[in-house]
Amino acid sequence: MSSLAVPALPTGLPRTELRGRIGAGFSPVPHRYRLYLGPDCPRSQRVAAALAALGLEGSVPATVLPAGAGHDGCAHTALRLAYEAAGHHFDGTLTVPALVDTWSGRVVSNHAPGILDDLRLLGAHPAFRTAP
Repeated sequence: MSSLAVPALPTGLPRTELRGRIGAGFSPVPHRYRLYLGPDCPRSQRVAAALAALGLEGSVPATVLPAGAGHDGCAHTALRLAYEAAGHHFDGTLTVPALVDTWSGRVVSNHAPGILDDLRLLGAHPAFRTAP
């Protein structure tokens, strides 16, 4: 009996893009997710604009990280821990925007187009609709 071995991914290489999706393993629940954004990042600005336009600011909080590479505040530490939870010993670069699942403590996605699609999904979900 022969078995095919699945080759292991190389270790030590930074994993830079995480593409989890809400609805595929991550359920759409208000207050479950947090966005991490950068003040000077055009992708973060698009995500922040979508968050506001869809009226999700009350159910998907956002943290804007301080500008500059030398900061090691609480927000950076929280984001680092979320990346490490997404991939054991994650040693890649922390990128924003990042959508974090607060239940598991890990990054769901740092792929801006996917995050925008997920925000549209949440905006259309009945649990996220607010009374007029």
